[in-house]
Amino acid sequence: MTSTFPLARNGSPGYDTAEVDAFLERARASYSLPPGHDDVVSSLEIRRTAFRVVRKKGYSARHVDAALERLDEAFAAREREHAIAQQGSEAYYAGIRATAQEIIDRLARGEGKRFRRVSPFTRGYHPKDVDAFASRISAYFEQSRSLPVETVRTIAFRSRYRGYHEAQVDLLLDTVVDLMLAVR
Repeated sequence: MTSTFPLARNGSPGYDTAEVDAFLERARASYSLPPGHDDVVSSLEIRRTAFRVVRKKGYSARHVDAALERLDEAFAAREREHAIAQQGSEAYYAGIRATAQEIIDRLARGEGKRFRRVSPFTRGYHPKDVDAFASRISAYFEQSRSLPVETVRTIAFRSRYRGYHEAQVDLLLDTVVDLMLAVR
């Protein structure tokens, strides 16, 4: 993967080129290290990486995001292979099934009660939006309905006062992506 991306169009915001290049160089160097090494970039870290947005001479966000998705999948595959080699496939997939069951159990809670709420003076994710997407996730796990990993990665929810706690929802979404990549 090259660290050169098209620049955002004049006047359009883009990602800071130095930040993107530095992160990709770190990821490139990290990929040659054995999993579990202190300096190894994880697929979760790739997923959570955010770059400063600049007005001039930034990389096209669309192109960088697409590259990060490919990088996430490559690192997740590497992590899966390492985990299977360490634990054995039976134990690895048993852990995957247990985590999936935890998600199914959480999402089986009633609408409006699936996640902790923030205070009345704080904005969080709109419960109706999250609950609707939670139904799609449940259908994916319980009925093998189609749900592209890109949809989970990029879902956005409206906000509202007394909404769901964002960090809790984001953690569940990260775990869903981890599981989806773990069984590819």
